[in-house]
Amino acid sequence: MKILFASSEVAPFAKVGGLGDVSAALPRKLAEMGHDVRVVMPYYGRVQKGRYALEEALPDAQFRMGPHDVRVGFLKGTLPDSDVPVYFVRCGSLFDRESVYGAGPEEALRFGVLNWAALALCQHLRFAPDVVHVNDWQTSLIPVMLRSVFAWDRLFARTRTVLTIHNMGHQGTFEAQTVAEVGLGSAAHLVHQDALREGRFGFLQTGLLHANAVTTVSPTYAREIQTPEHGVGLDGTLRGRADVLFGILNGIDEHEWDPTADPHLPARFSADDLRGKAVCKARLQAEVGLPEASTVPLAGIVSRLVWQKGFDLVMQVLPDLLRRRPLQLVVLGTGESRYEDFFRALANHFPRQVAFVSKFSEPVAHRIEAGADLFLMPSRYEPCGLNQLYSLRYGTLPVVHRTGGLADSVWPVDVRRDQGTGFVFDHFNADGFRWALESALALWGNGEGESRARWQRVAQRGMRLPLGWSHRAQRYVDVYRKVAPEAG
Repeated sequence: MKILFASSEVAPFAKVGGLGDVSAALPRKLAEMGHDVRVVMPYYGRVQKGRYALEEALPDAQFRMGPHDVRVGFLKGTLPDSDVPVYFVRCGSLFDRESVYGAGPEEALRFGVLNWAALALCQHLRFAPDVVHVNDWQTSLIPVMLRSVFAWDRLFARTRTVLTIHNMGHQGTFEAQTVAEVGLGSAAHLVHQDALREGRFGFLQTGLLHANAVTTVSPTYAREIQTPEHGVGLDGTLRGRADVLFGILNGIDEHEWDPTADPHLPARFSADDLRGKAVCKARLQAEVGLPEASTVPLAGIVSRLVWQKGFDLVMQVLPDLLRRRPLQLVVLGTGESRYEDFFRALANHFPRQVAFVSKFSEPVAHRIEAGADLFLMPSRYEPCGLNQLYSLRYGTLPVVHRTGGLADSVWPVDVRRDQGTGFVFDHFNADGFRWALESALALWGNGEGESRARWQRVAQRGMRLPLGWSHRAQRYVDVYRKVAPEAG
């Protein structure tokens, strides 16, 4: 099949969250399966600073988007470890900045241009995609553009669209006049009319109305977003598309996350030989300034420090637990000041038990996944989550709230039946999180002898799970075939 994959972030060029990882790993796997995949994304300032091997792909293109005369260029690179071409949309006034995302009405213009430019790229390449796969609100106007302002071009006569929701919390909602600003004034009748009357225009809502199929990043999240609790105002729209809404759990990029070959680790290990994991733990403790103690469980957190991730529960539970139980914690991340202040104070109060690394570092993230015994992920909601999957692959037992992709990927430990891969609590409250942590510490025991053997059996069970993209990518191809059955 011919597939155009449009995204606002693609690792390693520009990554803010899981979208960047998925936008690299899925196209790479689709290409390995024999499909013709082209990726398009903005040419941000951080891409320029990355010194990637890029070349001019096409002459500059000019188009009129509503009241704006837009001129864009196209650079071309490839996804690492693949031959998948990545086309970068160059528009200095909109994308030549270090940050991927900003705030305010200019965001509509920035990503409106990305939507137009993605289709203009196809025209210049004479590339007729069977499917355009769009991701989150930033590329969600492509489905309606294909049905309106680009409908004249027979290049797209057989093109169908698939929209993937990575996080319902981000919808790209702007004032109603933005419809004209992004060149859809003549197609305003295709926009949600109630929202327009209320003065709103939503990129994501518009995409949901016009995409041929909608996917999201786990089966449980697909059910959750059709409820008022998790639908963030669009649950009615999603229930109306339920017949073409599919939940497909994300996979991990096995080129990047493999404890047998990870270049960021001081020692390698596998499910059959865990000796290297003990080395990783000792080196991590030394790196972050904690005492080296093999029999003390080490918990890890790698996250944006934001409300969604459930850190209110951590604030309620961890200080008392650290006073009562032998436990170490290493935290990597930045975010809201109240959470940064909490972890900084916790590290000051428990300097031999807690280390807080206030930044984001990909190598340190890998070393935490490899060196920790536990990974804490008590999210309020989690569309899919990737860190619990990385943890499973690296023999680190996740502690998670039963929601979204966490519910679909972590199975509760049952010692009596020798089953499960982590610790799962049902109710989002301090008692539930405390119970899960106490359960983990009970399994850990004294960290030696039979206790260690029991713990390692759970770790090995998680490490042997099929967590890569092979099966998941086929699920996406199945969706593509549903909407474009004559393709390929």
